[in-house]
Amino acid sequence: MVAIRETQKKYCSRAMMVSIFISLGFILLGQKAIGKGLILGAVFSVVNFVLMGETLSARILKTKGKTFLISLGSIFFRYVLLAIPMVMAIKSETYNLFSVIAGLFSIQVMILIDHAVKFLPARQKQQVQPAGEK
Repeated sequence: MVAIRETQKKYCSRAMMVSIFISLGFILLGQKAIGKGLILGAVFSVVNFVLMGETLSARILKTKGKTFLISLGSIFFRYVLLAIPMVMAIKSETYNLFSVIAGLFSIQVMILIDHAVKFLPARQKQQVQPAGEK
């Protein structure tokens, strides 16, 4: 459970920090709807990621039937949760729909960036080795 919380803390804080800085840039450039939409999407992305981690522990050591029901309920609830900012963006001019969608993917983007940063240097070290070494 500690590892899950550490992972959540790492990716959620990075996603929110990057989203805030990018949103601040858009707001300073006069694109308030884009900046607000990005923040809104990022907040809901973080909540979704935290709920995913919380339900993970609820599924461990349960019977197959209970695990299936908990998983199905969790997915349904999280999809409804992710629909809220999109509906808000569609109904209101305050938020830009495309920036809300981008914000909803902020956690996934941070995970991909983290893995790319770890993978690329290791890959480059393999290619740099002299021909005689293994």
